[in-house]
Amino acid sequence: MADRACVQRLQKEFRALCKEPVPHVLARPSPTDILEWHYVLEGSKNTPFEGGVYHGKVKFPPEYPYKPPGISMITPNGRFATQKRICMSMSDFHPETWNPMWSVSSILTGLLSFMMDNTPTTGSVSTSDVEKQRLAQNSLAFNCKSVVFRKMFPEYVEKHLERQRAAEQVVAEQANQNGVHVSCTLNSSGPQSDTLTTANNGHVERKGRQQKPSEKFPFWLTALIVAVFASIMALPLLTLDLTHS
Repeated sequence: MADRACVQRLQKEFRALCKEPVPHVLARPSPTDILEWHYVLEGSKNTPFEGGVYHGKVKFPPEYPYKPPGISMITPNGRFATQKRICMSMSDFHPETWNPMWSVSSILTGLLSFMMDNTPTTGSVSTSDVEKQRLAQNSLAFNCKSVVFRKMFPEYVEKHLERQRAAEQVVAEQANQNGVHVSCTLNSSGPQSDTLTTANNGHVERKGRQQKPSEKFPFWLTALIVAVFASIMALPLLTLDLTHS
């Protein structure tokens, strides 16, 4: 059971977050338990986490703000292990360094900054930048599978649906473009008549019939035939001349 001072403090901090949102941070208390807050961190630009949407949980003790909260990450991210408490100066791992003046906004801002760092700690993991980028790209889709996330952050669910619709539209447009058959006939006075057909894959086929070049009778053969024919016709004349002589 939370102390009255704890409830009042958390309610005040929630009103402050609604009035003055923190960049790249969104946090809300559970509708059934004000000691349990859910947060979303957006990956910073020019980092392997860019484009990522990271869902996590902050569990406040009933004595808050005099005792620090426990912090964990739910979305796979490549920096912190999921479903495990994270060790940082603002978490329950270090009550000796806790400052009651710290608030939800300062805790989560510190967590986002710590996430961009590579310093190992309890609850951290070591992965490559490529793996972090892959997880960042898949983070929103992963979160939207969670019933709690969908209830707590419907605006991010709508963003995910918009991305899906945009992706489906791109696929549909590409399919329409690839499904168009374009045919054109090239008419020319040359010896060849062609038809170009564009297939689905963009390959161009050349179809048509090519006229065979006309075959000419060899000149030398013509001359030979004429010579032979002339010789045959001249034989009777030669015979006649020999007889008279």
